[in-house]
Amino acid sequence: MLILTRRVGEIIRINDDISVQVLSVSGQQVKLGVVAPETVAVHREEIYQRIQAERVTDNAA
Repeated sequence: MLILTRRVGEIIRINDDISVQVLSVSGQQVKLGVVAPETVAVHREEIYQRIQAERVTDNAA
């Protein structure tokens, strides 16, 4: 795992098409902005886990 420190307004570049910007920090909450092509799915972890669980359920049916 790569660990980076960024300040509000700073950007992390994943590749030519994907970047993540720190928009704000309030207490223990960080607001991020993600720029990615529409073909790249971007989800919060809990949403991603739900999608994966639904796929397993759909495949089992």
